[in-house]
Amino acid sequence: MSDDAPAISYKLLRRGTPVEAADGTRLGTTDRVLENEREHIFDGIVMRTDAGEVFVDAPEVARITDALVTLTIDAAEAADLPRYEPGAPEFSANPRAGRLGRFFGGSWKRR
Repeated sequence: MSDDAPAISYKLLRRGTPVEAADGTRLGTTDRVLENEREHIFDGIVMRTDAGEVFVDAPEVARITDALVTLTIDAAEAADLPRYEPGAPEFSANPRAGRLGRFFGGSWKRR
């Protein structure tokens, strides 16, 4: 799937957004966003797959839009992604944030 939509901040990424490998293979959906809170930087995402939750490190995320997350790795490399283990600060979707709340980064709540 080609997504020509404008890129968005990881803070606006919604739960359930499809995740696609660099070769176009659909891998799963976004479950959580991980952030290094002290340094205010994107740490990665937790992706929900048929095999369970896996961690996608920030350098492996090429592009984020409202409709799609595209990775820098292909499907074969994605098969080797590590299972997710809690540790970094986690955020869950806040569906009550509304459009304005999402614009200002309020669509995710700290777990």
